[in-house]
Amino acid sequence: MFATSEQPLASLFREIAGSSFPPVVETFDRGKTIFFPGDPAERVYFLMRGAVKLSRVYEAGEEITVALLKENSVFGVLSLVGGYHSSEKQQADRFYHSVAFTPVELLSVPIEQVEKALKQNPELSMMMLQGLSSRILQTEMMIETLAHRDMGSRLTSFLLILCRDFGLQGANGVTIDLKLSHQAIAEAIGSTRVTITRLLGDLRQSKMISIHKKKITVHDPASLSKQFV
Repeated sequence: MFATSEQPLASLFREIAGSSFPPVVETFDRGKTIFFPGDPAERVYFLMRGAVKLSRVYEAGEEITVALLKENSVFGVLSLVGGYHSSEKQQADRFYHSVAFTPVELLSVPIEQVEKALKQNPELSMMMLQGLSSRILQTEMMIETLAHRDMGSRLTSFLLILCRDFGLQGANGVTIDLKLSHQAIAEAIGSTRVTITRLLGDLRQSKMISIHKKKITVHDPASLSKQFV
């Protein structure tokens, strides 16, 4: 999101922090919370390794996945556009529940430093906007996915999103570059592990997908997409 052709994103993110506020590197196991909704928005995160799930939690206890972030994504920035003003000492709260969807490694810097860098660098601001736009598109796709009442269609739609955002093209199709447990998929789309195991088994039997070491390969995404059209 901050990347330029001359400078890797991680290096640029480290430079934003500067020597006075050195970046913090943290690791989280799968399923561990990075921040809860309502937590103070104090730092911005750069995802160095793994995938992060962002979700909204509602009063009834229902949790809806709104985005899955891949490596080289920046998150925790909505407070910059949603009411955070360091000069007034006002602190915005987190809007989403952020969870490690896989084991992750994060680099974080104080939000004040990111705000300062954005004000000084219009090009950086445009890169941030492009990154947020991409995430909004994924959120819209996730909402469409969860709108499917049929769980088979919901799973198929989710796999296609993963192909788009985490897919590696190969001779046998598109491999989703994530080690996905059935439980993790179930949690992401509001299903159960038993149901996901059965549905994935059906897709394997019809030769739509194959699974090797928890990585799913979709052999023909175009054909798979017709499963719920």
